[in-house]
Amino acid sequence: MDRAEKAQAVAELKQTFSEVGVVVVTRNLGLTVAQSTQLRTKMREAGAVYKVSKNKLAKIALDGTDYDGLGEYFTGPVGLATSVDPVAAAKVAVDFAKTTDKFEIVGGGMGATKLDVEGVKALATMPSLDELRAKIVGLIVAPATKIATITQAPAAQIARVLAAYSEKEAA
Repeated sequence: MDRAEKAQAVAELKQTFSEVGVVVVTRNLGLTVAQSTQLRTKMREAGAVYKVSKNKLAKIALDGTDYDGLGEYFTGPVGLATSVDPVAAAKVAVDFAKTTDKFEIVGGGMGATKLDVEGVKALATMPSLDELRAKIVGLIVAPATKIATITQAPAAQIARVLAAYSEKEAA
């Protein structure tokens, strides 16, 4: 990797760190190509990105960002899971770590907040942004649905009473 490629890689990582809501630092302990592909696919489906980077370049890119304190996690073969949604990358990383012992979570960060392994696991248990939006929409729609059901109920009762009288007279 020549100097220009390194500068480009640092610029890309710095841009990523400035745009994302969470960074999860993971350690690869001999993942196979199939496992790595599976992990990247799951990340992509969740709206997250998994990238392996040189530690020195990642430390340089961290400088001047909210994730500046994560530099100590960059030892050995590490990978970065990032996402705009603060929960997506953590959720996929924790789920994948449960399936194999060749992948472990080292730590992470959410904005200026530094997270240890337990912090990342706690973040993974939270509902995602889409789930929260769905709950809010459900809460907003529920009163309107109840009002519509209540206003239709008297009309339905009147119709049943009239139908009963007409059946009674017909008989």
